[in-house]
Amino acid sequence: MADLILVIDDEQDLVSTLEFNLQQEGYETRSASSGAEGLREASRPPMPSLVLLDLMLPDLSGTEVCRRLRSQPETRDIPIVMLTARADEIDRVVGLELGADDYVTKPFSIRELMLRIRAVLRRRGGGSVDTPVVGIGLVRVDPDGHRVWVGDEELALTALEFKLLSTLMQRRGRVQSREQLLEDVWHVRPDVNSRTVDTHVRRLRSKLGVAGIYIETIRGVGYRFRADLPTAAP
Repeated sequence: MADLILVIDDEQDLVSTLEFNLQQEGYETRSASSGAEGLREASRPPMPSLVLLDLMLPDLSGTEVCRRLRSQPETRDIPIVMLTARADEIDRVVGLELGADDYVTKPFSIRELMLRIRAVLRRRGGGSVDTPVVGIGLVRVDPDGHRVWVGDEELALTALEFKLLSTLMQRRGRVQSREQLLEDVWHVRPDVNSRTVDTHVRRLRSKLGVAGIYIETIRGVGYRFRADLPTAAP
């Protein structure tokens, strides 16, 4: 069965263009022209495989729709790609912090958008190629299933926290500056306030519990996932 893409946008010409191109790529489509309608459509069977969500909607903001989708058990795991004409990078940070999986600024290339959609679906388990589970110490990460465990306990991480942890683990033993993390995880220029990195590292450590000590602070530089794993306290 083909993946179903829900398009939530009030620009009807754009919706028609997106639906046509998505169907040409083999996807099924549904659309909504407001935030409230989008929330209803996202919860209606068959559930969408991915949501394309405009930031500027006539009733609810896209960020509020994203927050509500992430707060509801039946929709919290649906990948979200945000679409917006606003190029302000703070909007991108807010969208990603609320749990969006990617962010595309209008005007965009249809080809680029299709590539982004395929990449997000592949990361969330929609692709046919399986990526092996990565385990370091007590921490195990399933990239395709977007799942993380510490020992036998599965954690509930936001998309941004998951990407931050995955990036640090992939670069184990190498110091990552705040500026580098802003570029690679948040996809924003490093002149954006880097304190957002510190805030997310604190949250991630807290969720990792006993494995939080794996993420080491390098004073004045940034963070590192330790190569020499310490013994986690019971």
